[in-house]
Amino acid sequence: MNAFKVSAWLLLATCWSITANTQEPEALPTLKLDRIPAMPAFAGQTRAPVASKSTYRVETLTTGLSTPWALAFLPDGSILINEYVGSMRIIDSEGIASESLLGLPEISHEGWAGLFDLALDPDFEKNNRVYFSYTAPSGDPESPNIPRVASATLDVKGLRLKDVVVIVDSDGQQEIHFAPDGTLFLSGASASGDGQDLSTYAGKLLRINADGSIPQDNPVFGDADTPSAIFSMGHRDVSGIAVHPETGELWMTEHGPRGGDELNRIVPGANYGWPLISYGTNYTGEPVGEGEARAEGLIQPRYFWRPSIAPSGLMIYSADMFPEWRDNIFVTSLSGQHITRLEMDGDRVVAEERLLVDRGHRIRELRQGPDGALYVLTNEESDGPQGTAELLRISK
Repeated sequence: MNAFKVSAWLLLATCWSITANTQEPEALPTLKLDRIPAMPAFAGQTRAPVASKSTYRVETLTTGLSTPWALAFLPDGSILINEYVGSMRIIDSEGIASESLLGLPEISHEGWAGLFDLALDPDFEKNNRVYFSYTAPSGDPESPNIPRVASATLDVKGLRLKDVVVIVDSDGQQEIHFAPDGTLFLSGASASGDGQDLSTYAGKLLRINADGSIPQDNPVFGDADTPSAIFSMGHRDVSGIAVHPETGELWMTEHGPRGGDELNRIVPGANYGWPLISYGTNYTGEPVGEGEARAEGLIQPRYFWRPSIAPSGLMIYSADMFPEWRDNIFVTSLSGQHITRLEMDGDRVVAEERLLVDRGHRIRELRQGPDGALYVLTNEESDGPQGTAELLRISK
């Protein structure tokens, strides 16, 4: 190794030790890299100090779920759950899961395909509409899946969906989130270079009306003179979307490539850089783009993880059960097998705690319940006829 590389490594080690000087060894595994990683753009952008340890209790409400993906609380206290395998089920107050609801559209399972996210209409108590993302079969062996978002009327007593309406066909749509104004945010995954291509929704965050039309106050991109569905661009694989309940800020988590998972605060019309910049590397070990993590005009993540944690769900806590958690950001982790709790000072992360690390489960999703507790879906798979994933409740 030449003198320049030795000096770079010494500088890197010093800076990382400063930002991680209070981090628990078991919370951050040994860094294994193919290249010298870029330095953070600002203090606290990664490896925040460890937060004070939280006190909480965990109970298992339901077992036997098969790759659950998303959940939503119904007005009667029951919980609606999507399972990636293609089932939508209702869990009652006793923790008993129903059979899969009837009336789901045909779902493709070719490759990375299935039933994904769900969200209740803001006027659900009046119209019983639920929105969900899935892959429909295309009939084309070369491209067998159509990423799709649809809405339907939920008949709770009849355990069925009725009046299914397709809202949008797109490129890799998975995440769904209603904004306070009733518009709908949708995410498009892009592991390739599509994040900069305005001709596709892949690698973009979309904002549409609930009927699929385009809000007229959306940003204008490229050479277009009218708004499109694209709200922001340059994303890789969006895994969670949340609106801060007090500030109205929009937050999002993204899977990086090999390292470089991100937490972003979304600005309308902004470009977040994929695949031009990244704090990660490609799985081949080659750099992303030109190997840069920063470039003029491209937005920096507010926080990033390296090594990867494989972020999935995202939530901002606002209830009274845990007053010490108010305004904290929670991120579920698949490969990391934990929940990350981030203490915030404005849009800066100031401390990080990892919950449920002792359970050893991949964690897909979490939501704040009407009672102020956290409801968590694990993501275990099974080769048998019944899944092994659980619905957990975290409370005082």
